Amino acid sequence: MLRLMTLLCALTMISACATTTPLANEPLADLGAFRLGHNVVIADKARTGPVSRAATGDEWVDVLRPAVARRFGRYEGNQLYHFGISVEGFMLAPPGVPLIYSPKSALIINVTVWDDAANAKLNPEVKQFTVLETTTGGSFLVGSGHQRSKEEQMQGLAENAVRQIEDWMVEMKAERGWFEPRAGAATSATVPRDELVPQSEGVVPPTVPAVQG
Repeated sequence: MLRLMTLLCALTMISACATTTPLANEPLADLGAFRLGHNVVIADKARTGPVSRAATGDEWVDVLRPAVARRFGRYEGNQLYHFGISVEGFMLAPPGVPLIYSPKSALIINVTVWDDAANAKLNPEVKQFTVLETTTGGSFLVGSGHQRSKEEQMQGLAENAVRQIEDWMVEMKAERGWFEPRAGAATSATVPRDELVPQSEGVVPPTVPAVQG
């Protein structure tokens, strides 16, 4: 707990210069046979940093799940993979003092990817991501809290989180062969995009509900 809060405090003072291209307009990466199955996000145990706008777990679910679905729902492979994502902590920068104290927003999430055909995790240990909001010239000078609403901060963090997850998946494909076509793994099954599987541990269990074929 103390480590998480300390990390969040430190992150708010760091600027993150990232792409401002809308995620929906970015070309898809090579993820082999990947197709999105269940998209599970929980945030009921998320810790709020000591200097942060308030946000509920439901608000985080409502912003992260659509961001994941919009990006990964575009992949048209024939092997299903499920996401289990838990929000561990966050700081949504309030208005600060320009040029003196200009806090930045940050998000910490844990991610697990499940292989539907193998009924097993691809990453036995959760992958933790530390996500920073994109900094513009204006927000760098006066602080994110002056430039963006809470909803805008959350949306920006969600999109940057999805980018980081995708980059990691591309790395794992190259290093460990994730998402490569396998005999017997192909399926025509689909998962309705409005489905929500409530969980309590931040990962999709081995007994994910049957997908629809």
